[in-house]
Amino acid sequence: MKNLYLLALLTILASCQKKSEKNQIEGTWKLLSGTLIEKGDTTITDYTHGKSFIKIINGSHFAFFLHDLSNGKDSSAVYSSGGGTYTLKNDQYTENLEYCSDRAWEGNSFNFKIEIKGDTLIQSGIEKIAKEGIDRVNIEKYIRLKN
Repeated sequence: MKNLYLLALLTILASCQKKSEKNQIEGTWKLLSGTLIEKGDTTITDYTHGKSFIKIINGSHFAFFLHDLSNGKDSSAVYSSGGGTYTLKNDQYTENLEYCSDRAWEGNSFNFKIEIKGDTLIQSGIEKIAKEGIDRVNIEKYIRLKN
């Protein structure tokens, strides 16, 4: 009988761990900076001036939105969005991009390693789309937005 209670307790604790892992990543994240490393060149983008990028993650899906802060009225005009499903196992986060304003990115999966410290999310991995000639390291740093 004690073994049955112990087994039930372990099952509950294991399911809480999995839920906690997902709950940690769920929310709305604002991109602070992005680093792309491609063919030996490094480009760092500051997303705190002139543009805004958010990523929204729920229990099964993610979506991202980028736009300029000049309402599209000058040379900095930009808009991009996308979304799809994701999987998360420990620190391995995979985005399956189903929708994207740049249609060549649709139907691709991207594997990232994530690290969450307090209200900061760092995601790093390889973005590779052979038919587009894209093969680069992408490192993004986000801060969790409060409700």
